[in-house]
Amino acid sequence: MSEHHHHAQAIPRAVLLGAGALMLLSLGLAAGARSARSAEPEGAQAPALQTLDVRFEDRADGSIAVLDGASGREVSVVPPRSNGFVRGVLRGLFRNRKQEALGRLSIEDPQTGRRVDLDAFGATNSAAFAELLAAGRALTP
Repeated sequence: MSEHHHHAQAIPRAVLLGAGALMLLSLGLAAGARSARSAEPEGAQAPALQTLDVRFEDRADGSIAVLDGASGREVSVVPPRSNGFVRGVLRGLFRNRKQEALGRLSIEDPQTGRRVDLDAFGATNSAAFAELLAAGRALTP
């Protein structure tokens, strides 16, 4: 004969809420640490050993001309459908320039000078800070 024991084990609501809050805090701290690393104050990186002032120009055939920044002379050409890494970096730079033109939402700690790009956390999260900014602007004449 087997006995079945059914015990309804209810987990207290406060414990569930605490666990949820702890998970959200952990995710937020991890994302903040990753973003803070990319938001280091300028000058935190080692100085460049060599630099070259160049300009990139798209060509009709799909190639990219690399031009000397001062003279405009052609330094090199990236052939069509090649050098995926170079093309990816240039696309990323272009995307950043486009975002800068639209404006970025960031928060800065004036005591440490640390700046965090809030757009890195997604539109919903940066919108929460955008609302705070709009509320603050509404108070100023």
